[in-house]
Amino acid sequence: MDHPILYSFRRCPYAMRARMALLVSGMRFELHEVSLRDKPAAMLAASPKGTVPVLVLPDKRVIDQSLDIMRHALAQNDPEHWLAGDDAALIAANDGRFKHHLDRYKYPDRHHGDPIEHRTAGLALLADLDARLVVTTNLCGERRTLTDIALMPFVRQFAAVDRNWFDAQPVPGVMRWLDAHIASPLFVSAMAQTRDSAQACPADSVKLRQSK
Repeated sequence: MDHPILYSFRRCPYAMRARMALLVSGMRFELHEVSLRDKPAAMLAASPKGTVPVLVLPDKRVIDQSLDIMRHALAQNDPEHWLAGDDAALIAANDGRFKHHLDRYKYPDRHHGDPIEHRTAGLALLADLDARLVVTTNLCGERRTLTDIALMPFVRQFAAVDRNWFDAQPVPGVMRWLDAHIASPLFVSAMAQTRDSAQACPADSVKLRQSK
């Protein structure tokens, strides 16, 4: 194996952020888009937990957490200085509380809760981001960093549940920031890598475990 292999899934937000970090680092890698209902044996042998993303390095080491993949890639080459904006507390809040409310807002039948209650809680967390983004272009300053890319796929998913409702909310900084990242060449490239996929992200099937 000459280059790392990334097992990925196009619509999964965890995989999105891993792909973007790998692309911006300039690391050469083989992208393997997987069917989450028929996972390849090689991926399961490398990471028995069976969730994407999984990065298998040429020396056979395996990195199967998205943030670890991001930080590993940027440790090799960080041309945009993303690691200077690695806000661990903000990322933990996104991956914890915000993701909790996002899942229960997007999939109320699965979680047997009140989606409006969770939508309201998620919006309150976005208001905290907005307080930063009304005074600066990105979450850790003017330039995009690891924190922006770690959070953006999840905010995108939240906004997409009901975009008309989202667009009416008082979070203009978040909207500007989100739209700019969605339109960025980096995001377009990361999504184009597997543009032919029609499978579902783990969160789209109750039988599939959530990615990390």
